[in-house]
Amino acid sequence: MAIKFYNTLTRSKEEFKPIKDGKVKMYVCGPTVYNYIHIGNARPAIVFDTVRRYLQYRGYEVKYVSNFTDVDDKLIKAAKELGEDVPTIADRFIQAFYEDVTALGVKKADVHPRVMENMDIIIEFIETLIQKGYAYESEGDVYFRTRKFDDYGKLSHQPIDDLRLGARIEVGEKKQDPLDFALWKAAKEGEIYWESPWGKGRPGWHIECSAMAKKYLGETIDIHAGGQDLTFPHHENEIAQSEALTGKTFANYWLHNGYIQIDNEKMSKSLGNFVLVHDIIKQIDPQVLRFFMLSVHYRNPINFSQELLESAKSGLERIRTAYENLSYRKVVSTGLTDSNEEWLKVIEGIHEQFIIEMDDDINTANAISVLFDLAKQANIYLRENQTSSEVIHAFMEQFENLAGVLGITLQKEKELLDEEIEELLQKRIDARKNRDFALADQIRDQLKDMNIVLEDTPQGTRWKRM
Repeated sequence: MAIKFYNTLTRSKEEFKPIKDGKVKMYVCGPTVYNYIHIGNARPAIVFDTVRRYLQYRGYEVKYVSNFTDVDDKLIKAAKELGEDVPTIADRFIQAFYEDVTALGVKKADVHPRVMENMDIIIEFIETLIQKGYAYESEGDVYFRTRKFDDYGKLSHQPIDDLRLGARIEVGEKKQDPLDFALWKAAKEGEIYWESPWGKGRPGWHIECSAMAKKYLGETIDIHAGGQDLTFPHHENEIAQSEALTGKTFANYWLHNGYIQIDNEKMSKSLGNFVLVHDIIKQIDPQVLRFFMLSVHYRNPINFSQELLESAKSGLERIRTAYENLSYRKVVSTGLTDSNEEWLKVIEGIHEQFIIEMDDDINTANAISVLFDLAKQANIYLRENQTSSEVIHAFMEQFENLAGVLGITLQKEKELLDEEIEELLQKRIDARKNRDFALADQIRDQLKDMNIVLEDTPQGTRWKRM
């Protein structure tokens, strides 16, 4: 079986063949760190973390690079509004980004390059484009000659003449052609700047990813990914400037995740429906948000609503409960039963189906359905009078492997009970030992009023918050 990706460049599913056998070079566009990330930023972070996890699960060695845009117009505006400098704001929100995505189960990239730390390679990149005739300086700005790159528009599948109709020159720009885009911007009074051959200034947005992808991954990479909104102009411009510089293909596979809507409306600050990850993970288990994001195929749009979050919460709980039941049962399981072989085949069949779904353009929605099937089969098995530790272990191992690929944790963080609840639990245990069932029931009802639900099992009393 081979992994297939939908390649935005060719608009088709293609068998994945990395440049070097067993090794994958992957670049994902990261956030502009002027504020906390919103759930639109969280989706590519979760989706492409899952792509990386699956590639690693299938035996690939993945070098994963995701940048921070730590200087641009938004950061400069935020610095003026807050009375702070750009590096201070960038540092604060990079740390916030790590905290938020770590809570969502996203592993750190192998490299998280920052624009401010790579200014020398960006300037060198621009200088080479000027030498090759693909760029020109104009009163301190530097622009890319879009028409000189023959394949411009090949990613977004837009003819250059169609693009020309919507292009215009903004106030203060000194372009030779409305289609040209900025590689370097001359600094305005009071703005952060770096010295360059063209005077004081800072990079344009598009050039940073081209320069850093080349530095950390080489001239041609396997996978370049990001949100659908980046296809044009950001990724289109990356292709133009990178391939103009090297004469080589910039990336072989382009992956883009779909948009997010809030209650069937576009997310925007003006509509008051702008949802920050920093805020929402204070209200819900961050794993529920991850599970929700993966419950829809990454290329499809996703609608964010309280109702759908509740559905995701129930789905995750269903999987966790099945795993928890296995964990409790394994303590009292026997060694062998006649049905062992049959059940082990069922478990392996579920694993094979998971691989089929994930190989098909990382179809996490169907992969989650496979996890539900695993939970269903586990529950059926646990209803048998005699269970085998071998089968229990096989079920649990499969849960751990498949959930691990999706970045889903199977055990909740242990919730600390306050002293009063702990004391009541112990009193109830003592009452049951003394066969004082009236008192035990009274304590159960008291705990229920405190939103603590008890479940008596052969292995002891289990509890959870409502």
